[in-house]
Amino acid sequence: MNPPSAKRRSTPLSSDLTRRHFLAVAGALGALPSFAAVPGIVSKGSDRIRVGVVGLGGRGTGAARDCVAADPAVQIVALADLFPDRVEAGFKALRDGNPTASNGRPPLPSEQFAVTPDLCFSGFDAYKKVLESKVDIVILATPPHFRPVHLEASIAAGVNVFAEKPVAVDPAGVRRVIAVAAEAKRKNLAIVAGTQRRHATNYLEAMKRIQDGAIGELVGGQAYWLQDGLWHRGRQPEWSEMEYQVRNWLYFTWLSGDHIVEQHIHNLDVMNWAFGGPPVKAFGMGGRQSRTDAKYGNVFDHFSIEYEYANGARVQSFCRQAPGASGRVGERLVGTKGVSNPARDIQGQTNWKYDGPEVNSMVQEHRDLIASIRAGTPLNDAVRIAESTLTAILGRTSAYTGREISFKWLLNTSTQDLSPSAYAFGAAPKEDVAIPGVTQLV
Repeated sequence: MNPPSAKRRSTPLSSDLTRRHFLAVAGALGALPSFAAVPGIVSKGSDRIRVGVVGLGGRGTGAARDCVAADPAVQIVALADLFPDRVEAGFKALRDGNPTASNGRPPLPSEQFAVTPDLCFSGFDAYKKVLESKVDIVILATPPHFRPVHLEASIAAGVNVFAEKPVAVDPAGVRRVIAVAAEAKRKNLAIVAGTQRRHATNYLEAMKRIQDGAIGELVGGQAYWLQDGLWHRGRQPEWSEMEYQVRNWLYFTWLSGDHIVEQHIHNLDVMNWAFGGPPVKAFGMGGRQSRTDAKYGNVFDHFSIEYEYANGARVQSFCRQAPGASGRVGERLVGTKGVSNPARDIQGQTNWKYDGPEVNSMVQEHRDLIASIRAGTPLNDAVRIAESTLTAILGRTSAYTGREISFKWLLNTSTQDLSPSAYAFGAAPKEDVAIPGVTQLV
C-alpha cells in the first residue's frame, strides 16, 4: 500500500537554522583533512560518509550520535520523522545537545552535522525523501512495524542500512526482511542490526570460549529483561487515534511487537548466538497485572517462555515491565562442564573472567558497519536478526494463544500481518488484549 505524501518541513526549522550556523559548518568543512573515498559507498569521490536518520526519538538521535562517534568521516545530512515536532526536536537535540541530561549529550561537531531545512522531512513517506538525498547510510529507528518497508526501500535505493532491532512485529514482516537480505547481498550492501552485544568485546570473548567447548555441551539457560515501567506520552485532544497510537507505540502490538519483541530480543538473540540458531518451539505464558488501564493498549506487562532448541536444551525466558519492580537484565548459559554469564565470566572446569578494555558497543556496531563497507565486504545481519525477531514473536504468540508453537510453522505457515488498512492520520488498528485459550492462532 502506498502511504499519502508528506510535505517537506521547512518551517519553523528555517528560522532556527541561522546564517552563522551555516558559515560555521562551511568553515569547519574547509578545514577538514581529506578522507579517502569509501569503496562501495554511493557518493564515491567524496571525503564524507553521508548519513540520514529516519525516526528521531531517543533511539534515533542516540544512533546518530553513535554513528558520528564511530568515524570522523560521518556526516549527518538528512532527518525524517512522522511528526514535524519530532523532526524539530531531533534537529535541536543533535545540533545543540542537552548538557543537562543525566548522561550528558553535547552538540555534534559542526563538521559532522550538516542538516539543512530542505533536508528535514515529516510524514508517512518522509523516509523516501531521505533515501533520495544522496545518503550512503540510513539509520532506521522508527517504531518496529515500519522496519520491513523501510528496509525494502533502502536496499532498493542502493543505500546501506543500520536498522534498530527488532526488524518486524509479525511473521509477514519477518519474511519480507529475509527476502531483503538476499537483495542486499546481491547488491553488495550492508545491513547491520542494533544488537550491540554482537559487537561487545566481553560477549565476543565469552562466546568464542563457549563455542570452543569451555562449558561443554549446552543443556539449558535463562534470559532476563526485568525492569521498571516505561514512558507514556498521554493523549492530546487534537490527535487522531493513529497519531495517539504511534506517539505511544510501545503499548500497541502492531507497532512494537510487545516488549518481548521490542526489548527482550537482545537477550533472545544472545541465546540464538550461543545455540547456533533459533529454537525449534516455544511454550509460554504472560499477562497484564500492572498495565490494566486502557491507555496501555493491548500489550502484556510480563512473559515467561520456555524455548526448546534443536539439541533438546530448554531455555527459560523472563521479561517484565512493571513500575516499582526490581530489575535483572542478562543471560545465563548452562553446559555439561560449567556455566557462563556471557557478559563477564565462565565458571566450572574452566574458569575465566573478562578483564579486557570496555568498548562502547553501541558505537562499535557503527564502526564495524563502516569498516565492512570500506573493505568491500559489507556485513549483512538481516537473516540473523529476522530469526531473532521471530524467536521473540514465537514466545509472544505462544503466550497470547496459550499454545505450544513451532518456529518452522510460524515462519512458513502463519498468515499474521498486523499492518493497518491505511497509513493516514485518522483511524488505527483496534487490538484486543489477548486471552490465552481464546485468542486465535493465525
